[in-house]
Amino acid sequence: MANTTKTNIDNKRKALQRRRRRQAFRKIFMCVILVLIGSAILFVGFGVYSIASRVYTEFSSMYEGYNERRAARTGEINPKFDGYTNILILGIDDGENGGREADTIILLSFSNDTGKSRLISIPRDTWVAADSSAGRLGSLYTWGGASLIVRHVSNLLGISIHQYVVIDMETFAELIDIFGGVDIYVEENMDYEDPESGLEIHLGQGYQHLNGEEAQKYLRFRSEKLGDVGRVQRQQKFFKSFYAKVLQLETIPKLPAIADIFRNKMETSAEIFDSAHLANVLRKMSSDLPTTVMLPGRENEQGIWEPNTREIEIKIQELFPVQDIVEELPPHEEEE
Repeated sequence: MANTTKTNIDNKRKALQRRRRRQAFRKIFMCVILVLIGSAILFVGFGVYSIASRVYTEFSSMYEGYNERRAARTGEINPKFDGYTNILILGIDDGENGGREADTIILLSFSNDTGKSRLISIPRDTWVAADSSAGRLGSLYTWGGASLIVRHVSNLLGISIHQYVVIDMETFAELIDIFGGVDIYVEENMDYEDPESGLEIHLGQGYQHLNGEEAQKYLRFRSEKLGDVGRVQRQQKFFKSFYAKVLQLETIPKLPAIADIFRNKMETSAEIFDSAHLANVLRKMSSDLPTTVMLPGRENEQGIWEPNTREIEIKIQELFPVQDIVEELPPHEEEE
């Protein structure tokens, strides 16, 4: 009997020791698992931090480069014009001396809050100081590109230009065809032929539905009566008709084709950092037609447009009103 009792006690002691060993093993195993999980979390966290840090550094570098490129293209942006998005549109054509020139120069401005737009037409033969010399504004594109014209237009108008778009006549015609043409009243019979350049313009007076090729001929025609003044007036009239066309619902299915032209066939200063802002500006476009003005000045006997600095200043103040800053005055003391 005593031997049986001793055996049972030994068996229980051994069973208890086995349970304790198993419990200890489980604790050790759990600690190892927790350590591995913790290490994995730390490893992943460090990896995420490293990637995020690298992405942030690259993004900061890209944004800094973007700011440098923007400053080189359009100059410094005056905070006074933060409420507007000013876009310079250049229509490029072959010049008389074989180079490419800006045949059409238009400043299109949107109010960021209301979406209302204003359009300033600048004659291509506007006389400006070009560095140490002087010349016609449109001709500056030949040797300075869009950036040079942007800087001179900015100085001429006294405003900031946020973006620019350059389009040649062939691409312009293609864009008009995508929109399905434009309805416009042709104010006079337009007949002109230039065998050397291969240009032939024959448009009858009256209401016309112009396709892309006809539209560019309408804009390029220069009558003997009004010269460049007449061309600018036609540009403004055409742009209003085209603006109304853009706002129609029929434009929506054509957006992919339009985006393809902007991406592949136009030169623009806009980059990925500008996408959200420009999309918001376009979303707010007002249905009101743009306010259109021509650069104040006069055409001299040589066909050069001489800007009127004082009238330009007055017109810009009208188009870009700046709210007066009212300083907070201290409260009036109660009268005794």
